[in-house]
Amino acid sequence: SNPVTIVFGLEGMGVAPAGTEADNTGHHHLLINTDPSTLDMDSGLPATDEIVHFGGGQTQVTKELPAGTHTLQLLLGDWSHVPHNPPVMSEVITITVN
Repeated sequence: SNPVTIVFGLEGMGVAPAGTEADNTGHHHLLINTDPSTLDMDSGLPATDEIVHFGGGQTQVTKELPAGTHTLQLLLGDWSHVPHNPPVMSEVITITVN
């Protein structure tokens, strides 16, 4: 049920706010009902309702989602929102919001 709290995890890398150029760091982007294979992994990720940026270095969010089934996945972006190569991504999870 709403609101949904999502806690982010990360191993082997550090979290840093957008704009912070540091090796092996980045900030989270939450993909909602978005297949990462449809994204340009060589460019900065757009900010949309389905690609939520956490450029402040946040590690969790409480968010309202429409009722129904949703897929969620985290994708780490560098200081300029570009995914790392290779991409640092979570597994996809599926949730149902009542």
